[in-house]
Amino acid sequence: MLSMSYSESIRSGINRYHSDQGLNQPPARPTDQAELQKLREQRIAAQIKNMEDFLKMNGLALEECVSFQTGMKYRNLGKSGLRVSCLGLGKSLMDHEMAEQLMTLAYENGINLFDTAEVYAAGKAEVVLGNIIKKKGWRYEARFNRVCFYEQLKNRAQQRFSLKASLERLQLDYVDVVFANRPDPNTPMEETVRAMTHVINQGMAMYWGTSRWSPMEIMEAYSVARQFNQIPPICEQAEYHMFQREKVEVQLPELFHKIGVGAMTWSPLACGIISGKYDGRVPPYSRASLKGYQWLKDKILSEEGRRQQAKLKELQAIAERLGCTLPQLAIAWCLRNEGVSSVLLGASNTDQLMENIGAIQVLPKLSSSITHEVDSILGNKPYSKKDYRS
Repeated sequence: MLSMSYSESIRSGINRYHSDQGLNQPPARPTDQAELQKLREQRIAAQIKNMEDFLKMNGLALEECVSFQTGMKYRNLGKSGLRVSCLGLGKSLMDHEMAEQLMTLAYENGINLFDTAEVYAAGKAEVVLGNIIKKKGWRYEARFNRVCFYEQLKNRAQQRFSLKASLERLQLDYVDVVFANRPDPNTPMEETVRAMTHVINQGMAMYWGTSRWSPMEIMEAYSVARQFNQIPPICEQAEYHMFQREKVEVQLPELFHKIGVGAMTWSPLACGIISGKYDGRVPPYSRASLKGYQWLKDKILSEEGRRQQAKLKELQAIAERLGCTLPQLAIAWCLRNEGVSSVLLGASNTDQLMENIGAIQVLPKLSSSITHEVDSILGNKPYSKKDYRS
């Protein structure tokens, strides 16, 4: 139900509290499957609510209890009050069984951020996600932040109906954050900002963010929102890994300090390049060998790709010294950036997901000397105005 552990005294205290509230009584026999599901959801919601009340009475925070067991770290999304796990799950999976295994594993390890999109398999990915949420009985009382990521459309009506359809597929009343993916050059910025403000005012989302927007476009959205008393974005989704650093390390920090926009990053392993499995070739059944990924294959086999593989061999030696894998080092390296609120993972199986989650244990090992050594190998550290002044 919740991924946390308690001492025997706290566990017995919760049992007594539930007993006083009448929550330990066996449920009445339902008349049909639908009623059974409804009773189960009501019971879970009541138990979670009373558990949170008990923790508050004893000076404990639910987030701290989860973090204590799993090691998961939680950060504010930008300067908003929304707390998200530093790792999120953001891959489209159509296999319901595997998707359920991954989501359950992520949830039990403290991940509370799940990313989906209406464009993933024409909305079928949202249906899979929604069915799993309903089956598990996960509700907002469990502090389960559901992040819906969807394509920006051309006018307010289209965005409203698009998000409404997504919510129906997800079987949710609202999502915490909705993202506008890529700005539309044919749509005035004011219209986009008003559309996002509209879906928030209608209760379909709590916040909105941008994805693959330039700093200038984000700043324009903020200025328009302030000018017309609308709601500005709280974060930007950006690609960030060892071979792509400029935007997240130089441009977004300036926006964070000026207007409070945070960073949610994706592709920490550079589409699998940093996994170390390519090594100058493309193994069968790897992503680069699939139809539609010729661009990735060409990138790996290019001269630049060979230089990157040489650097990864040097980084592998650092990973071995730290007692971790190369992917864990790469993900921890992304997390060491305090300007990153959360890193979205794209695991395809449970073993891969557990390996990626293990990056949290590597984070404390990334001393300034280790970070400097990594920068020396990469040779691509961007310099901001602050670096030039110092």
